[in-house]
Amino acid sequence: MTFLLDASAVLAYLHEEAGADDVGAALASAAPCLMTAANHAEVVSRCLDRGVAEEVVEPMLAELGYQVLPVTAEDGALAGRLRPLTRTLGLSLGDRLCLASARRHGGIVLTTDRPWLELAAPLGLDIRCIRPARS
Repeated sequence: MTFLLDASAVLAYLHEEAGADDVGAALASAAPCLMTAANHAEVVSRCLDRGVAEEVVEPMLAELGYQVLPVTAEDGALAGRLRPLTRTLGLSLGDRLCLASARRHGGIVLTTDRPWLELAAPLGLDIRCIRPARS
């Protein structure tokens, strides 16, 4: 089993938000945890926005143990083709690159973005929202 981590999932883990335990379990498992370079950039940016010192961010994220995946031409092309399907759901380019990488690598996608669940069947992906549904 492999886990594809959306930036939102890692940020939830770092900020100890709802769903952090699911991400922690994935990171602690023997399964590979992957994140695209685009999503990694988003996590770095958000950490800096929250005042984490620049010299602390990379070592802190390295301790999490996820592998940063390069964005390939194939991923970029698929992310572009996903735009019409995902436009109404508000997915960003980084989101679509995460899904494209998940198509290439397989595994379970962890995100906090509930609208992604609508894409599981059409894309043939196992997408899990780590946040409980609002009542």
